[in-house]
Amino acid sequence: MLEAFEMSFMRNALAAGILVSIACGIIGSFVVVRRIVFISGGIAHAAYGGVGLGYWLQYAVLAGTGAAAARPGMWPLAGALLFSLTAAVVMGFVTRRDRQRADTVIGVLWAIGMALGVVFIDLTPGYKANLMSYLFGSILAVSPWEITAMVVLDIIVLLVVALLYRPLQAVSFDEVFSEVRGLPVGALHITLLCLVAVSVVMMMRVVGLIMVIALLTIPAAISGMFNRRLSLMMVWAVVLGILFTTAGLMAAWQWNLTSGAAVILSAGVCYFLALAWKKVKGEAH
Repeated sequence: MLEAFEMSFMRNALAAGILVSIACGIIGSFVVVRRIVFISGGIAHAAYGGVGLGYWLQYAVLAGTGAAAARPGMWPLAGALLFSLTAAVVMGFVTRRDRQRADTVIGVLWAIGMALGVVFIDLTPGYKANLMSYLFGSILAVSPWEITAMVVLDIIVLLVVALLYRPLQAVSFDEVFSEVRGLPVGALHITLLCLVAVSVVMMMRVVGLIMVIALLTIPAAISGMFNRRLSLMMVWAVVLGILFTTAGLMAAWQWNLTSGAAVILSAGVCYFLALAWKKVKGEAH
């Protein structure tokens, strides 16, 4: 099976899996600790509106200029980043100011984002064969320029978390105490959601927008079962993410499976094994 990595597209896929796992392990740990999985799901699905908008701009507005054919995934990626960041800011404000209606607003934005994506794609002329890759992922089709984009987004995530680690940690574990201490809880909350948005855009080419929440939360959830310190939780979540993406990639290659589904299945199986192990170990003591 190692012979598969002699091909450039397999090496690109492995690099993408590693880069995505870094962002997922770090941001996913905050998502699990802060319990904002539903908000993260809303951001992820709203991003599909940006994919549709980017597709429409690329093939309708830029048709005939030559720019559309240069990097076929660049505009959908930029559109997804724009929509996911916008959704993150809106959801951040709503969840801070009106907790009673937060779930409803998140659900509405979730649905509107998906609907806009479908409408923009319907308006786009031409054959749209590769759109399923944004929903279900296509790690084997990741291009070198997408790897470069992932590196840039990873650097952004690492820098922001490194600069704001202690405030983000404080807000994640005790929001009320953080407010008493004078921390800008609202700004930190929106910043974290924007980091979630960046991570979602990175993941959509690996596992697809439908399954990004699984990859964002499962490695962190497993790590959280065995680590109480947030920093250790992040490290092990990154390691687990790399293991899951690599295992899914190899399974997809070996048995001709959809890569995103193979990654999530490997993570899901390990999650339930970890739960069983914790239960058996707890009963033994």
